[in-house]
Amino acid sequence: MRTRVRKIAHVLERLGLAMAGAANGLFVAALVGTSHSALTNQAFLLLMMIGGAIGFYLGIDTPPRPITASNGRPADDAWVGKIDTPELLSAIGTFLAAFSAFACVGVIVLRHDPHLAWIWMIMGGWVAGVAMQIIAGTIARLRR
Repeated sequence: MRTRVRKIAHVLERLGLAMAGAANGLFVAALVGTSHSALTNQAFLLLMMIGGAIGFYLGIDTPPRPITASNGRPADDAWVGKIDTPELLSAIGTFLAAFSAFACVGVIVLRHDPHLAWIWMIMGGWVAGVAMQIIAGTIARLRR
């Protein structure tokens, strides 16, 4: 049974992850928006921030696969040796989203002007990463 303090700590942790995701989305939107004039608007910034917040809230710290036996394995050995898809999607998605945000901050701080293809690759990595996080978090929570 979880105590009230642990529940509050968990909620604060999740909100912190959501804020980090929103900040990362803001960095990516700022770089992409400055490179492509059609995406220089508040709706795009807000969409990227909301996507990042949802992705980091759901996709990081996914619930583990349920354990049914006392030895740590399910009674029917149904998933022994198999890949935990949400865990893999979460890991890859978190890496892609974080690396894209890191690249954006580097470009912004160092004042580089990368080719448009690099900007779209960063944007693609961000979108794919956040989508993987959202899918992983949803799958992990539905199987509870």
